[in-house]
Amino acid sequence: MPSIARSRLVRDVVLVFLGAISMHFITTLLHPFDEIYPTWTVQSYHQEEILIEPPYDESVDSNRDDNHLFDYGNLRMDDPPSPPASTTVDVLTTIPETELVEHAPGWTVFKNLYMSNGTFFVVSEKPRSEFPKLLYILSVSIPALNTPENIQARLPTDDEMNFITTQEALERWGPLRPGEKNRIWSIAGNTWFFNDPWQFLDHYYHFVAELLFGTWAFWVGSFNATIDTKTWTSSAPPVHRAMFANNPPQGIRDGPGFNSYFLRSVFSSVTIETERDWIDRVFLTADGDRAYHFDNILIADRSASFRGKLCGLQNQRIAAEAYEPLWKTGRLQKEWWEPIRREFLRFAGVDDGSMDLGFNIDKTWEEEREKVVKALGPNRDDLPVHVPISSDKTIITYISRQAARRHLIPEDHRLLVAALQEMTARKGYELIIIEAEKLSKDEQLTIMSRTTVLLGVHGNGLSHVLWLAPSRFTTVIEIFFPGGFAYDYEWTTRAIGGRHFGVWNDTYFTHPDTPGVNYPEGFQGTSIPAYGPAVAKLIEDRLDGKL
Repeated sequence: MPSIARSRLVRDVVLVFLGAISMHFITTLLHPFDEIYPTWTVQSYHQEEILIEPPYDESVDSNRDDNHLFDYGNLRMDDPPSPPASTTVDVLTTIPETELVEHAPGWTVFKNLYMSNGTFFVVSEKPRSEFPKLLYILSVSIPALNTPENIQARLPTDDEMNFITTQEALERWGPLRPGEKNRIWSIAGNTWFFNDPWQFLDHYYHFVAELLFGTWAFWVGSFNATIDTKTWTSSAPPVHRAMFANNPPQGIRDGPGFNSYFLRSVFSSVTIETERDWIDRVFLTADGDRAYHFDNILIADRSASFRGKLCGLQNQRIAAEAYEPLWKTGRLQKEWWEPIRREFLRFAGVDDGSMDLGFNIDKTWEEEREKVVKALGPNRDDLPVHVPISSDKTIITYISRQAARRHLIPEDHRLLVAALQEMTARKGYELIIIEAEKLSKDEQLTIMSRTTVLLGVHGNGLSHVLWLAPSRFTTVIEIFFPGGFAYDYEWTTRAIGGRHFGVWNDTYFTHPDTPGVNYPEGFQGTSIPAYGPAVAKLIEDRLDGKL
């Protein structure tokens, strides 16, 4: 006998919907968030509230053991799949089996996945053991806290995803009477399904620089997409819709407005569905006797990513689980992000010359390096070759946070500005100092598109690293309160091919010698020290090719 899905009555769906609205309304009124979720630290970036995650504590996860740590050695290494066909399969007369296209913790691409009564169904004659463990695919969608009870409550069950045979699917959703059609309705094309709770999606970094950054990496790599460097287009399959199942419409909008700006410019034709739309779909299949069919679907789940080794035990970046395995197995080109970067900047009105700046920097550097190598002659093997960047193409941008809650000691800020002005004047570089909240989005992006070195105190403005001119000199210098560190912009900088330096007053560190994640007292404060001459010297050495 096939197992029967739990029954969700109309009353249950309505109560869930009302409860979700009530929770969002109450938490909107009762700021700050840390009064409701005291284990989370809240930082301010202009008008935006940002949740900083604590390091994942495996000791509080009673379900975690060696068998639950994803084995990256088992990453699929067979021939990469072809892009999905644009035609929809006939689900009225057949029930095609579910296929696993690609998987990493928190990131899974399926073909022919089904949903009924809020539960995803894998329909396959293969044993369940041939699919990834469920805790690496999905989680119960509740706000994430770093407590034993909450971690346990987020572990998935068959209510999140179930595995059935074709015959069991036919008994559930087959024809009611001879000669009739299956009770399955296809959601045609390609879908991105985001299972993240709303607490992470209403700010720029987590939404664009983490969730969608990781989504694009996994989507491109899953289908081994290529990048045409003449037209800067990707062969990745088109995306037709994005479902944010746990978020009201305002839940994916950040204070400064970059989330919707990005989503509606880069993915202008993608249909957006939010919590209300998902509840509609659950409600319409609540009896379990009908189902929706997804042609192709990418499921992203934050909690599932944290059960992986990279995110859970190393850097707390969910995008790392999507990016790292595919990059290391050659499934991502060096320019994988460039089509997205250029489309975003084009929408902001950035000219092609500015978008090409990084590539021109590299071309000039290679020409100069060849001259230096020739001048050194055949006995140059033991001699270091330090070729500086071309000064007339170099822009250093300092994002000042002096008007925000977390910022430098005022005197240190003045000394830093003076040191930067002296160094850039001497070297012939251009220095731009901005307060992001005083500029339009287009103005910010125009500056970032031409920036080689981005400097600032740890904060959401450094998410602009995604739009920097990509070259061998691309650099982010992030100032922390001494002893403090988070991987947010460090990992992201390296993922786009740049170099990150963390600064503690008058010292710096860089990969692979980064400290552990830490948020000491003073991390969010207004007395962060930074010795300006040391920071200026770091930038100078980096651009001189010494670092």
